[in-house]
Parts: sequence; C-alpha cells; structure tokens
Amino acid sequence: MSAQLIDGKAAALRLREQIAADVRDFADQFGYAPGLAVVLVGSDPASEVYVRNKVIATEEAGMHSFEFRLPVDVTEGELLNCIDRLNSDPTVHGILVQLPLPKGIDVSRVIERISPTKDVDGFTITNTGRLAAGLESLEPCTPAGVMMLIKGVRPELVGLSALVVGASNIVGKPMARLLLKERCTVTIAHSKTIDLRERCREADILVVATGVPEMISGGWIKPGATVIDVGISRISCEDGRTRLVGDVDFVGASKSAGAITPVPGGVGPMTIACLLANTLTAAKRQVQLPAAE
Repeated sequence: MSAQLIDGKAAALRLREQIAADVRDFADQFGYAPGLAVVLVGSDPASEVYVRNKVIATEEAGMHSFEFRLPVDVTEGELLNCIDRLNSDPTVHGILVQLPLPKGIDVSRVIERISPTKDVDGFTITNTGRLAAGLESLEPCTPAGVMMLIKGVRPELVGLSALVVGASNIVGKPMARLLLKERCTVTIAHSKTIDLRERCREADILVVATGVPEMISGGWIKPGATVIDVGISRISCEDGRTRLVGDVDFVGASKSAGAITPVPGGVGPMTIACLLANTLTAAKRQVQLPAAE
C-alpha cells in the first residue's frame, strides 16, 4: 500500500483564500477589517521567524496586523499592562503572545490575562474548559488544523479508533477533545505508555505530537490508518548535513498508512491558517455575527 499524501500547504492555501474573501465581506459590512495583535518578548530567532510569518499571513488575508516587540528584560507587570491595553482596544480582535517567554515571567498568568474573546490561540482556561465541555470556544490552532486535515481525507469519523500520542495542553489534550467531539473512541498515550506499539496498531486515526524524532516506527501503523505527524525536528545525517523529520518514520509508515502528512508541509501551514480563522471568528463574535463552522 502506498499512502495518500495529505498536502497541508494546499489545504492551508484554500482556507486562507476563503478567509480573505470573508474578511472582505466583513470589511464591507462594518467598514473595518479584523485586527490581530502579536506580542513578542525578546529576540529569540525561532520566535522572530514565527512572528514574521504570522504578520505576513495576517496582512495577506486583508486583516490589520499589530506587532508589539518588548525587550527581553520587560517586567511581568509591563507585559500584563500591554495585554490590558490590547484587551480594551476595539480595533484588536485577536491577541497572541508568542511563546516561549523569558524566565521569571509566569506564562499561565500572562495567558489568563488575555480576554477569552480575543484568545485566538485558544489557551485560556475559559476556552480550554469550554472545549472540554463541548461548548462554543476558540479552539487551539494546531489541533483545529489537524482536524481539518483528517476530515479532508476521512469525512466520516463516528466510531473510529483514534490514538493521540502526546498529552500537552497545546496539542495532545485539545486534539483528543476534538476527536471525541466527532464521536471517535479516543485514547491518549505518551512516551511512557506501556505497549505503545500495540495501541498504535489498533488506531484508525493516529496523531503524534511528542517532539521525539521518528519515535513511531513504520511497523506500528495499522494498515489503512490516517496518520497525522505534528512533530518537527532537525537531525544530523551521516554526510554531515541535517534534515527535518517528524515524530513518525515517514518512509516506513507510508507503506501501511492510508493517508499521511509529510514533514514539513503537513500540519505546520494549517496552524497559521487556523490562527487567521480564529481571528475572523473572534471578530464576528465581538459584533455578534454567527461564526462559520
């Protein structure tokens, strides 16, 4: 069996084109476009790249982009004051604080300071709790994007066995809740799970987000399974070069899986597209328009 390649770039492009059209309609109706504020503390190189990509994508969608760069020695109080100002700014409909934050700043306190109505990362207790309860919420971007990719190749999920490997608050736990919402039979596993191989072999849907390069062997994949690889790591090759790999042995898994995401080009592009979707949803809810499903 040769697995179908799930093209995250193409799916993200389609979603971003639809968002741009909806943004134009929103602006025509209200006379302004939704606004996304990104807060960056310090100058971490990876964070700089992420923020730059988010700003570009926001502007390409026709939204207003507000970028706030704070020095690495900013106090927690100053950062919280910045968030307070953004919470009360009617031109800002979504707020994203780029992680990680410098040592000495309480990440939980910072996230909880963001108004749940503007929490486009979906990280506040309010949004995570509403998601867990099956209520309307702003969903974390990566799990939301993964869900779209899964349904793009497997529209009917009711009753299927789903395994999420990785139990983080950002990906693993909300991913499991979204799958449960689709009435899958869901299991959460992690690096310490006993008999992980056997659990993988039972999964119709396998989502892996551990950060451990090629942790899931190709021989662990159930024939015909849908495999979503959230991880991305850079490893050294024998010739001295480096390459990007996911948490799944892509070559081996492709021989058994029915569909699989590549790394890169799979989940990553969908994360930013879903950030834009959340910003538009937040803007609509703030003017009490129905958000698109």
